[in-house]
Amino acid sequence: MELSDYLARIGYVGPVTPTYSCLAAIHRAHAFAIPYENLDVILGRTVDFDLERIHAKLVKSPRGGWCYETHILLEWALREIGFDVVTVTAGIYRDRRGDAELGNHTALLVRLDQLYLADLGLGDGIRDPIPLVEGTYDQGSLRFRLERLSDGHWRFHNHPLALPTNFDFREDPADWTLIGRHNHIQQTDNSSALCANFVCQIMKPESVTCLTGRVLREKTASGTTKSLLSEKDFEDVLFRIFGIRDVALRSIWPKVFERHEQLFGQQTADQIEYTGF
Repeated sequence: MELSDYLARIGYVGPVTPTYSCLAAIHRAHAFAIPYENLDVILGRTVDFDLERIHAKLVKSPRGGWCYETHILLEWALREIGFDVVTVTAGIYRDRRGDAELGNHTALLVRLDQLYLADLGLGDGIRDPIPLVEGTYDQGSLRFRLERLSDGHWRFHNHPLALPTNFDFREDPADWTLIGRHNHIQQTDNSSALCANFVCQIMKPESVTCLTGRVLREKTASGTTKSLLSEKDFEDVLFRIFGIRDVALRSIWPKVFERHEQLFGQQTADQIEYTGF
């Protein structure tokens, strides 16, 4: 595994030093180059925490991944540069569902002049790392917020157009047993949304492009545009917009089509209201 390959994959050509400017530039470049996606889950391939597998998949293939993979790769790259970084356990929608959700997400804390939150695992979240300090943080037209809870957790509030909307975390190093349990559930339990639905999305500076099954959306502050993909368009869009290429892509179309019919029937793109990823 070579750091230079990762930097080339995300298109980063600046100084490689443990400074905030380098951290922010790498975070932003990664966000705009490597998509969030769960293709392996839909294909029935095991998604584990092996760094060499993740590097080969996200850097060499090229492919994307979900939060655990993205953050394992990003933590490795930052450590290679010389950053003091740690993965922490996080829980999306812990505010609604309680502590059982802890481990369904991870985040990174990077220590420089102070602690910074780095997170690329939501598929639509902060574009730049933010200080681990209560307050609001504007990045272009997108507004994020950090809140310190009375139980010792932090709560990250995503920008108003984003999903998921929030997650909680502590500053303690990650509990990989707990995270491993959620990693297994999310790729094997039929009740898991990520097991049932093909999801792919990639950030832009002030928007996000999402493909959920057949529904392609471009979400911006001025509104959301939607279209339905045909089988003919499917592979082309995945490569042209998300940069994903995999020999098994064609094999998932029947499952994608069947799931779409189950959820939406004959509705047009304008009629479809989708509240998930």
